[in-house]
Amino acid sequence: MKGEEELGDWKRTHYSTEITPELEGRKVTLFGWVSSHRSQRGIDFLILCDKEGAVQIVVHKKDASGEIREKLESVTEHSSLGIRGTVKATPKAPNGAEVVPTEVKVLGLAKSAPPFSVFGGKLPSLEKRLDIRPVDLRRSKAQAIFKIEREVLKSVREFFLEKGHLEIRTPKLIATASEGGAALFSVLYYNRPAFLAQSPQLYKEHMVMPFEKVFEIGPAFRAEESRTQKHLSEITSIDMEQAFVDYNGVMDTLEELVGRVVRDVGKNCQSEYVKLGKKAPDCSSSFRRISYDEALRLAADAGAEVSWGEDIAGTALEALEKENPGFYFVTDWPTASKPFYIKPSRTKPRLSESFDLMHGSLELASGGSRISTKSELVKRLKEQNLKPQAFDYHLKVFDYGMPPHAGFGLGLERLMMVLVSEQNIREVTLYPRDKLRIAP
Repeated sequence: MKGEEELGDWKRTHYSTEITPELEGRKVTLFGWVSSHRSQRGIDFLILCDKEGAVQIVVHKKDASGEIREKLESVTEHSSLGIRGTVKATPKAPNGAEVVPTEVKVLGLAKSAPPFSVFGGKLPSLEKRLDIRPVDLRRSKAQAIFKIEREVLKSVREFFLEKGHLEIRTPKLIATASEGGAALFSVLYYNRPAFLAQSPQLYKEHMVMPFEKVFEIGPAFRAEESRTQKHLSEITSIDMEQAFVDYNGVMDTLEELVGRVVRDVGKNCQSEYVKLGKKAPDCSSSFRRISYDEALRLAADAGAEVSWGEDIAGTALEALEKENPGFYFVTDWPTASKPFYIKPSRTKPRLSESFDLMHGSLELASGGSRISTKSELVKRLKEQNLKPQAFDYHLKVFDYGMPPHAGFGLGLERLMMVLVSEQNIREVTLYPRDKLRIAP
C-alpha cells in the first residue's frame, strides 16, 4: 500500500441502511469509516459505518485481487474507505445483505487508535472526549442526540413558519449590551469597542414594527462566571417576538411550541431514543402557571425561605421541582429582577408581566411583555443605572409608533437536556464553550 488515495470520480450510490436483500446482484459504491476489521478462515469482514448506520463488507481472500488484499492489510479501525462492489443477500448481515468489493480506495488511513472505544465500555471523562470530539461523536448514542436535535430544529422552524412568523438574522456584533449587566464579551471592532450579543432582544423588538411576528435561531454569548452542568458561554437561542400580544399570548405560543417539538421527536426519532435507552418527556397535560409569590409560598411550606425579590434557587428550587417535575411556568416576577425592557404590571408596578419556563429545576426560557413607550423605557433604564444615551439607536425607534409586543428566548441546549434526559449540557453541545474551554 503506497498511501492514501484521491476520491477521483467516485460518487456514492447508496448509504449503508439502503443495502438490503432487494439489491441482490446490484453494483454499488459506498463510503464510510471502518468500525471493525477481522479475519476468519480466509475471509476478511469489515463493518463500514456512515452517517446512517453500518454495512458488512466481505472479502474472500482466494477470490480477491492482490490489490484489494494488500489494501486491507493496511486498513486500521477508523480509516475512511471507498468501496465498489456487488450486493449479496445474507440473513446474518446488517439489514440482511452485505457487499463483496471489486475495488477499494483507502481515502483516510487512521494513524492511531482513540483512547476509548466508540462501541461501549467505560468512557473517559467528558473533558477528555471533547479533546477529540469528532471521534467521540462516532458513538451511536452521541449521534442519536444530535439527530434528535436536527428534528427539534426542523419542528421549531415548521411551527413558526406555519404560524406566519418571518425568520430573521440579527447582528451578533453590537455596540451596547442587549440586556445590561456585565456578562459581556468585549471585542475590538475597527479600533472601537464592541460586544458579542447576549441575545437578539432589541433587534427582534424592532422587527415587530414591519413584520409583526418574527423568530430567530442563532448564537448568544454570556460571559458568566458560572461553570456548572447547565451553563455555557455560547448557546443557541430560539427567540420569538410578536406584536399586539402580551405575555399570556406568548406563553400560550411557547407551550404550543414545546408540545409540538415533543410530539415530533417522539414520533420521528424512535430509533434514536432506542439507542439512548430513553424516551421523550411527557407533554400531555397543560403547563401549570405559578406566580412568583405562589412559588415563594410553596418553597416556604417546604422549609425553604426566599426573601421577596430574590431569585429562586437551591432548596427552594428543589421544592418547586418536587411539586412540578415536568413543564411549568413561574410568572409575574419582581420588576427589579428583570431586564429594563420587561413591562411592569399596570396595577402592581412592583411585579412585571414576565415568565420563566421551567422543567423541574431547570430554566428553559424566559420572556414577557415588553415596554412599548419611550418615556417608560427611559425611566426603566435609569432605574437600572443604565445610560439612555447608550441605547439611543433603540430608543429612537419608539418615536415611530411601536406596537405593544411580547416575546421569549428559549435555550436549545437546555431543551435538549430535557428531551434526552441528560444532566450535563456539554453532552448536547457539539463544541461547548465555557470559562475553561475555548478549543477545540
